[in-house]
Amino acid sequence: MCAPESLSKLALQIVGARGLAHKADLAPVLSVLALDGASPIPVGDDCAAIPDGDGWLLLAMEGFIDSFVAADPWFAGWCGAMVNLSDVAAMGGRPIALVDAVWSDGADGAASLLSGLRAGAQAYGVPIVGGHSNLRSPRAGFAAAIVGRARRLITSFNARPGDVLLSVVDLRGGFRGDDPWWDAATASPTARLRDDLEILPTVAEAGLCAAGKDVSMAGLIGTALMLLEASGVGGVMDPYAAPRPEGVSMERWIAAFPSYGYVLAVSPAHAESVVAHFTGRGISAAPFGRVLPGRRVDLAAGPETTPLWDFNVRPLVGCGPPPSPVELTHA
Repeated sequence: MCAPESLSKLALQIVGARGLAHKADLAPVLSVLALDGASPIPVGDDCAAIPDGDGWLLLAMEGFIDSFVAADPWFAGWCGAMVNLSDVAAMGGRPIALVDAVWSDGADGAASLLSGLRAGAQAYGVPIVGGHSNLRSPRAGFAAAIVGRARRLITSFNARPGDVLLSVVDLRGGFRGDDPWWDAATASPTARLRDDLEILPTVAEAGLCAAGKDVSMAGLIGTALMLLEASGVGGVMDPYAAPRPEGVSMERWIAAFPSYGYVLAVSPAHAESVVAHFTGRGISAAPFGRVLPGRRVDLAAGPETTPLWDFNVRPLVGCGPPPSPVELTHA
């Protein structure tokens, strides 16, 4: 059990984190693009989900910070595949293909990044089918996009009061130096990487889970905040109840960006079954919070509680529930 001042300090770290600030930067972008709910495709999910026949076409894109690309180009390329695949899985989907865009000062400057992208795509078994390149740029830059398909959606808009919040993370890895990247992927067997992603569409299609997000640079609690905001609900979370690697401090782990990490909101009746789908494959999963009515979010550990966020006072990304409920299947 942590002391009250420790919980309050942790809350301040979460709301002041650079990763969460990057997510808040989405608000002015959405405003300029007028993506305020007028579109028939709700904005605020890990992928855009477009009705397509008897399912959904999923589209996502990831751009990478210049300093990351310059410091660790091979891993940045690997992440071009990995994080996009995680976005598709987070929506209950399966990947179809990747495309990329790369900028560098010459072919040699792009070689390590493209090698990492190729290695990641091969490891996960998804083809790279095209993209864009500029080898006459004064500095390196990188983005990648993916298309996938889902039969039944997991979305950011379907968390409901009474749901249990689950933390799902692969702890079979380690940090890359002093960076926040928790790498449980690059040294893993390829069959395991692919099969582990398959768990998400499996629980979606079984009707066990309809709401969730993949853990991003906002960290576990920051990602959960985005999920709660999109669903128009509040909640309470205990960071100390979530799985964490042995020997890693809470202060470092709360800002970690795991290669395989998800926040799921599930009915209490389904929580045990969903947890078993992951733990049966050696992936850590455990309840760490509850979805509540209202727009306030607190941290709690034992008898101690501290305020974290109030969406009535301060929006985060600004993506709220769409005007009509998100369908889980498309007829």
